[in-house]
Amino acid sequence: MKRYPEYKDSGVEWIGKIPDHWDVKRLKHIAKILPSNVDKHIYPDEVQVRLCNYTDVYYNDYITVDTVLKKGSCKESEFSKFVLRKGDIVITKDSETPDDIGVPTFVKDDLDNVVCGYHLTMIKPLTCRGEFIFRFIQSDRTRKYFEVESKGITRYGLGKSSIENLFLPIPTDFEQCAITNFLDRKTEQIDELIRIKERRIELLQEQRIALINQAVTKGLDPNVEMKPSGVEWIGDIPRHWDTVPLTKFLESIIDYRGRTPEKTEDGRFLVTAKNIRDGQIDYEISQEFTPENEYQRLMTRGIPKIGDVLFTTEAPLGEVANVDDDSIALAQRIIKFRPKQDFLNPYFLKYWILSYSFQSDLQRHATGSTAQGIKASKLCLLKLNIPHLNEQKQIVEYLNQRNRETNELISVEQRKIELLKEYRQSLISEAVTGKIDVRNEV
Repeated sequence: MKRYPEYKDSGVEWIGKIPDHWDVKRLKHIAKILPSNVDKHIYPDEVQVRLCNYTDVYYNDYITVDTVLKKGSCKESEFSKFVLRKGDIVITKDSETPDDIGVPTFVKDDLDNVVCGYHLTMIKPLTCRGEFIFRFIQSDRTRKYFEVESKGITRYGLGKSSIENLFLPIPTDFEQCAITNFLDRKTEQIDELIRIKERRIELLQEQRIALINQAVTKGLDPNVEMKPSGVEWIGDIPRHWDTVPLTKFLESIIDYRGRTPEKTEDGRFLVTAKNIRDGQIDYEISQEFTPENEYQRLMTRGIPKIGDVLFTTEAPLGEVANVDDDSIALAQRIIKFRPKQDFLNPYFLKYWILSYSFQSDLQRHATGSTAQGIKASKLCLLKLNIPHLNEQKQIVEYLNQRNRETNELISVEQRKIELLKEYRQSLISEAVTGKIDVRNEV
């Protein structure tokens, strides 16, 4: 892609060189900056509105007439100040980490009675196209500026002055229009490719569970003689298999309940329900630790052993993994199963819990209004298909191999998504700082 014929120093180190005829201005000189204080409470004596909240901004590039927004209320003075109009930009001004702050969305349509909510800042353009400001805030240069400017320890905030003093390169109105049109087209193409690859990952994950379900309910021999399991949602099973209560061949069932464990910055790794997902313990998704004395208290109910099965009882319900490190501590909402080794392979039990058949059974016995959960006393009502121990081992080996193949395919697709997102970010940054000339791009 071609470049402009002549460049000059922007005077701003993190922007670098810009086309010779462009200007550089602070955001406060081309737009009004309005941090909102409209909370989520609804009062009957106030103006009844729809509220654009933090998550509406964080997860959407655009706010349109089709965006589903929750009800809210505000004072008359707040309504006149924070009502959203077509062309406005809204950014997040708080975050748990400084590298995830100042996320923008663009108001693409004329909206009816929509007000900007708390933890957000409105940007109302005065002498520059809102679409261009939105795209510049999306650029990696602005992301780094906001990261440096954010203040905090456990939660970070972006002050009004930091937003106001953001430097922007300003092209002509014609170029602003050309750049935003170019980026609209290109980002939509990239986003569509990302959606295709995300769907591919979903299909691979669905295929994985279907394969697991087939193996733990029908076995590996397609010619084996079948019999009714006696359980409607399981259907027929191999003639030499049994269907028994889940708890029949468990040596122990430890329910890790009680007071919330003390947490520190180091110590024993504390596995929470969030760490258990997709059949394994994910040590990256949440990292919490507990001191040694707290570990001793928690483990009075049973120290985990390699292979033990961890089962989440709520938030989320029904996730499962085998213990792969016997030095971990276990938090609440987790039950530890230890199978009787002469009857039940712990890895077969994990695959059974992952199956459609077990998950359907689990939902039938789950309770709860806001979050589904199950009590340890109800586990005996759940069913388990159990072949001979040698056959369990064969099924585990087969599923392990197929899982490795599926994980490799998923990793390839995830890497492609990462590269597409990096390219998208780079393209936005290059266009809004004039590193590429898109005036004649079709």
